[in-house]
Amino acid sequence: MPRTERDREKERRRKHKVKLKKLEGRFRKATSQSDKQLIAAKVRRFSPMINLEVRAAEAAAQAKADVAEKKAKK
Repeated sequence: MPRTERDREKERRRKHKVKLKKLEGRFRKATSQSDKQLIAAKVRRFSPMINLEVRAAEAAAQAKADVAEKKAKK
């Protein structure tokens, strides 16, 4: 039985999330500015509204808060 349009859309969205998560991780690990720009350009191709620099900063702040919370519990 062929896939419906809705099933194709769901799969596309799932693939989008996985790809975005992978590229975000690569962006955070990248050290040079040129590597970061290349990764950001790839993300912009399929999701122009996402700003990786802001997301990376938010993730770093969240990680820092989690570490501080764990230390406070001890």
